[in-house]
Amino acid sequence: MAPKSSPPAASNVVHSLWKAYSDQTSDRMKFIDAFLVFLMLSGVAQFLYCVLVTDYPFNAFLAGFSSNVGQFVLTASLRSQVNPENKNEFKEVSPERAFADFALGSIVLHFFVYNFLG
Repeated sequence: MAPKSSPPAASNVVHSLWKAYSDQTSDRMKFIDAFLVFLMLSGVAQFLYCVLVTDYPFNAFLAGFSSNVGQFVLTASLRSQVNPENKNEFKEVSPERAFADFALGSIVLHFFVYNFLG
């Protein structure tokens, strides 16, 4: 019979993972990660509202949900470009350039989302 893993062991793993994240991640990355979590929770809330309550007007749901997904993709791209561990991957992209690309992409994304609403 295989030994069962105890809940305190799993709790220790989660605690050590959180401690390593807190100690080794810069404040800039934590801020971006918090925004990514917000976007994910907002998208889940919109999806659950559409499924459980109503999908009328459906184009409003599609606009809001695609806005969340698009912003999540842009933010994840920004995070990968400004992460100091990825400097070798993005040698020619400075953090300022990455943020400018993020801002311009966000403006274009939301322009299309606004036009989709009608």
